[in-house]
Amino acid sequence: MPITPHQAGHDHEHGHAHRASGRVLIFALALTLGFAMVELLAGWRAGSLALLADAGHMVTDGAALGLSALAAWLASLPPSRRHSYGLGKAELLAALVNALAMLAVVFGIGAEAWQRLQSPASIDGALVGIVAMLGLLVNLVVAWMLSRGEQSLNVRGALLHVMGDVLGSVAAIIAGAVIYFTGWTPIDPLLSLLIGGLILASSVRLLKEALHGVLDGVPPHIDLDELGRELAGIPGVKDIHDLHVWPIGAERMALSAHVRIVDLASWPRILGALTEIAQHEGIAHVTFQAETSGTEEQVIRFTPR
Repeated sequence: MPITPHQAGHDHEHGHAHRASGRVLIFALALTLGFAMVELLAGWRAGSLALLADAGHMVTDGAALGLSALAAWLASLPPSRRHSYGLGKAELLAALVNALAMLAVVFGIGAEAWQRLQSPASIDGALVGIVAMLGLLVNLVVAWMLSRGEQSLNVRGALLHVMGDVLGSVAAIIAGAVIYFTGWTPIDPLLSLLIGGLILASSVRLLKEALHGVLDGVPPHIDLDELGRELAGIPGVKDIHDLHVWPIGAERMALSAHVRIVDLASWPRILGALTEIAQHEGIAHVTFQAETSGTEEQVIRFTPR
């Protein structure tokens, strides 16, 4: 019969962490959207692609932060009859959407930069530099706020957007200075392309991690073979099979396994040892099923060394 240790205290702590990160995300959202409007107006008036790209990026950041805040709130809700593990995977979905949105932003910046290189436009370098410096301050404040909170995949996705804005602001400052002092306008789209390339690399990495989690992949820091051998090494365990580890949230994992044992009377002691090993790996929800005999056709078995 399956025995699953109760994890209410752990879920309660996660609920507090998700609510705290949600508040930070909402405040960051207000700052980001507020300054995005300033940059859009200034970029349109100055004729700067770098500034418009940064403003557009900040608007997508606002959507990303809003989505992340919603996901953090959903993840903080307790489990229900319809969602017995809760809604922690909303954070993985938010990270996935954020990564895809960043790829779309990079593509848009690249296309516009190419057009600007073909047909250079007049740019007000002084206005670009001043607004970009203000934008850099806002982005650094938001990045600092996010970096001090819970570092879930969801928050990391939002932070990626903001760090892209930091780079965009730096590029706009440089572009504004070069244009003001030299009048060389191609620097504006060239720096936009450079920043787009840097954002692309981070977006692809986040996309891979989010997809892996959404598809119930084994968390990257868990070595399934090593974990199986460690569990099978407990005295009284003959072997471990049907071992599964998967994410049930951005930073929460579950484990299930069948355990073939020598003596059923020793199961309470073995269960305690198995649970301790799993929790040491950060796995909050564990389910072990004891067996006194097992079928030999199981594909993957972990036996004591």
